[in-house]
Amino acid sequence: MVETSARLLRLLSLLQTRREWTGAELAKRFGVSTRTVRRDVDRLRELGYPVHATRGVAGYRLGAGASLPPLQFDDDEAVAAAIALRTAAGGAVAGIEEASLRAMAKLEQVLPSRLRHRVDALKQATLRIGPTGPEVPPDTLMVIADACRRGERLRFDYSSPRTGATVRSVEPHRLVHFDRHWYLVAWDTGRDDWRTFRVDRLTPRTPTGPRFTPRPAPDGDVAAYLSRQLSHRAWPYQATVTLHASAEEAAERVWPGMGAIEAVDGRGCLLHLGADSVWNLMWMITSVDLDFTLTDGPPELADALRAHAARCRRAFRGGDGRE
Repeated sequence: MVETSARLLRLLSLLQTRREWTGAELAKRFGVSTRTVRRDVDRLRELGYPVHATRGVAGYRLGAGASLPPLQFDDDEAVAAAIALRTAAGGAVAGIEEASLRAMAKLEQVLPSRLRHRVDALKQATLRIGPTGPEVPPDTLMVIADACRRGERLRFDYSSPRTGATVRSVEPHRLVHFDRHWYLVAWDTGRDDWRTFRVDRLTPRTPTGPRFTPRPAPDGDVAAYLSRQLSHRAWPYQATVTLHASAEEAAERVWPGMGAIEAVDGRGCLLHLGADSVWNLMWMITSVDLDFTLTDGPPELADALRAHAARCRRAFRGGDGRE
């Protein structure tokens, strides 16, 4: 009986790892006959697990049931789940904190001591500082994610500091969590171009619209596209500098969201960046700590760079400017 129970747990774990197993594959795994596999599947069904048999070659897959059955995790999966729940408890999704804490308490209660020590060590060694960003209702994220998955148009009310309140119709492409904010990257049918929307500023209108054929990712890379949008084009002050280093070397010195790097050759690259003030532009450019040439930018930026250079020179001279 103990052997049978252990085999049932192993069978359940296997069914959760991939979409479908044939009866012959499972029989070989456990060293039993396909008839025994069928009996074990019947026992799982009696316990409430929706194990479906597939047509053609005898196969089995675990379906979605009316209630969530117990799940089987290996050690790394269990630790990862506990860490993810603890992170979600302090995250930027509104209303999810309490549910995350309840789920985390249930999981940590059944963790073996060797795994509980690993989770506790991380909890004691880490500290969250600073804001998490604006909260987003989980229902809003689910509506957008479902529209992305189904390939259905999405209409929503959007509030922007620049354009005010508008109603937008888009072909949603991808949800991105970046720098404490949720963003939707989508094809705006009204503007006939790609756009980026802050999810905390939109309210979906349901039901969703007609199906559409998904377009290739903007610029071939959603992450790079979003980084360029947030670091350069969205700001009132923009500049481009030529860095006298390769794009690979520059990438190690430019933090995500600061600017978009454009390779030129093995000895130089362009850095496109934006900010809310000329002073911040100047500060970001000089913080990269690479030789550069100002290629494009507002006239005030050149003045700010000259003033900054003079200030640095005075730091190594007397107050009257002499060495």
